[in-house]
This record gives sequence, structure tokens and C-alpha cells, in this order.
Amino acid sequence: MSKIAFLFPGQGAQYIKMGKDLYENIPECRELFNKGEKILDMPMKEIIFDGSDEILTQTKNNQPAIVLTSLMAQKALSLKGIEADYVAGLSLGEYSALIYSGILSFEDGLKTIKKRARIMDSAVKKGVGGMAAVLKLDREHIKILVDRASEFGKIEVANYNCPGQVVISGEINAINEACGIAKSLRGICKVLNVSGPFHSSLYEEASFKFFDEIKDIKINETDKKVYSNVYAKPYKNDDDIKEILRKQIMSSVLFEDTIKEMIKEGVDTFIEIGPGKVLSGFVKKIDKTLNIYNVEDMKSLEETINSIKEN
Repeated sequence: MSKIAFLFPGQGAQYIKMGKDLYENIPECRELFNKGEKILDMPMKEIIFDGSDEILTQTKNNQPAIVLTSLMAQKALSLKGIEADYVAGLSLGEYSALIYSGILSFEDGLKTIKKRARIMDSAVKKGVGGMAAVLKLDREHIKILVDRASEFGKIEVANYNCPGQVVISGEINAINEACGIAKSLRGICKVLNVSGPFHSSLYEEASFKFFDEIKDIKINETDKKVYSNVYAKPYKNDDDIKEILRKQIMSSVLFEDTIKEMIKEGVDTFIEIGPGKVLSGFVKKIDKTLNIYNVEDMKSLEETINSIKEN
């Protein structure tokens, strides 16, 4: 019998009208979305279904938008009887995973995301920092790259996505220099269009502000294995989850390591839940033999259900 893992996407996966046909065709999804909109006290239908890319891309909007849309897609899948014992998310997606598992309630999870988005949106002045994707370099050469670029400013690895693809983050001078260094190491470097140097020590102050905001939220026990971005290991019920979430804002996202840990546990089926197929692409590059699906709309929901039934 297949072991299933759910994967939830992070910031950057958003697009206008994401999840709209789930909202229109599945009453339970519509109910969940409307409930979330009230909890967030934000015009989510207007932002997601009728807004502009410019508005949706703003951190304060896209973090709650992606989480709410992902949870709507997960609801659609659960209504078909498909659940997962293993669950993870990329950066922001970790909060969708925590809500799905019950570690955070739906209400507390959405309120937490709204606070996180607000703090991150204003934490670093625009133009101070940035991010870049680095391709075709192994981890040994990534370390060389970061060490050399750090002479020009703060710079760190933000994401270990899959073999041959990492994201670096830090001060803009160091990022620009890193792209030249990557080329000299026979890699490819592309500066990303993002609003801040996420998952770097430039967010340390913001991480403590966030911790102060979440110190009173309730953390619940779960029987699911929810993997932490910071450690690439499942949370334990006695972990200081709030402190780990504080660190997550400024630490590397160990996505590749997480997938490899799940594979060691016997997981052979991965379902990306929410907008886009970015995580599915990463998983394929880690292991092409796995069963990989995604659910973001009615068509992909039907295709995933049919494929799982066949297997």
C-alpha cells in the first residue's frame, strides 16, 4: 500500500484566480474559504479572484492567499477520502502543513500567517537585499560560492530545493557578486524578482517580533509526521515549535533533505496541494521513480484521484 505525503507550496506560487473553480464547484471548499476570509478580515475573494498581480504579489496579501487556497485544495482532496500521514511545506507552505495536521487550528494558523506576512513585508527596506537561484552547482561548490560572496556583504543559502538548484539570499551587493562567482564555477545564477532577502539573517529582528506575536497561540499534538524546514525532521510533540518557527523565518529551507527523509520512511507518493507545480518538479529531480501528483483545480483533482485509484 502506498505511503502518501502532502506538500504545500510557498510564496511565489500565487496566480490570479487560483482555486476559483474549487470555490465555485465544491460547497465545502466555498464554506472553508468564506470562513477563512472572515478570520483574516481581508477581502480575499477580491484579492485572489478579481485582483491584480501587483496586489496579489505583495507579501502581506500572498502569504494568506496561498495558505487559504492550499487548504481549500486539501479540503477537496480529503472529501475524496485521501489523507496523508506525512506532510511538509516549502517555507510559507509549512504553515499549511501545520494547519492540516492540527498542530495549529485553522483560526490560529490563519491569524499567525497574517501576522507573519505583515512583519515580513516591512522588515527589510526595499533595495537592501535580494535573492537569486543558482543552478548546476553541488553543495560543495555552493559553499565556495557563499564564502567568496560573503566578502561583499551578508549572504546565505535560503533554499536547498533539489540537486543542482539552490536559492541564495542576502544583501544586494553580495547577491550580484555571487552571480559572477557562480559563472566562474560553471554554474548559472539568476536574480529573482522578490520583495526581500527571505530566509537570511537580515530577518533576525523580524523573527523575534514574530515570536512575540505568536507566544500565546495554542500548539496541539498530532499523530502525523510534519517535517520542519529548519531541521528536515518531523516535529516531536515536546519540541518548542514556536521557537522553531521563529528560526524558520531566517534559516535555510531544507526541502531536498526533507523529501529524502520521507523517501527513507517509505513514502512513494507525493501530492502537491495548492497553486502551481514547482514542488512536483523538485521531487522529480530528487527521484524520478516516485508517484507525483498535484491538486490545484477541478481538473487536477480529478486526474489525481483517478491516478491514485489505478495505483
